[in-house]
Amino acid sequence: MPQGSINFSEIAKVAPETRRYNAGEAIFRKGDVGFELLIIKLGEVEIQVDERVLRTLQAGDIFGEMALVDDSTRSATAVALSDVEIVPISEKQFVNFIRQAPSFALDVMRVLTQRLREETMRS
Repeated sequence: MPQGSINFSEIAKVAPETRRYNAGEAIFRKGDVGFELLIIKLGEVEIQVDERVLRTLQAGDIFGEMALVDDSTRSATAVALSDVEIVPISEKQFVNFIRQAPSFALDVMRVLTQRLREETMRS
């Protein structure tokens, strides 16, 4: 991570709420309404669009971040590959993180940009 970046794993360690999902369980599905960014505290999550696997994520990775940017429905399905613990970050919490550490917003934008770049290169 670039110098000054936020470590999403550190946020997950101190978050007040966690959710648990069993291996094979959908965390959310394409078309669901979403209002939060999610951080993987433990385990692995697969992001899918229809039958295509976009990526596999691990502890410390974020997903669902587009839900904080717009009011659209989820564009992909997230499935627990193993038993996982997820930390939800609401819009209010997101704004508070940005107030405390403005680089948090830039770190989330870096993730978005990297994923967009990867998808563009696949096309």
